[in-house]
Amino acid sequence: MAGKVKMLIDSLIEQRSQGNEAIASTTRTKLLLKGVNTTIFTDDSDDDPAAINVILQVANEMGISLEV
Repeated sequence: MAGKVKMLIDSLIEQRSQGNEAIASTTRTKLLLKGVNTTIFTDDSDDDPAAINVILQVANEMGISLEV
């Protein structure tokens, strides 16, 4: 299913930031530091299992539950 990575990124940022752009930015930065460049994934991007694992790990560290 294409676009799963983008959906997980958007969900993580939305849940973590709750509309606060500063927190959204720091969440994107944390993902980037962990190896996931949030700007390259689109709704048509192929799913990358490594990126999905990193996103789920970061979400877990932040206490956020994401559905795969």
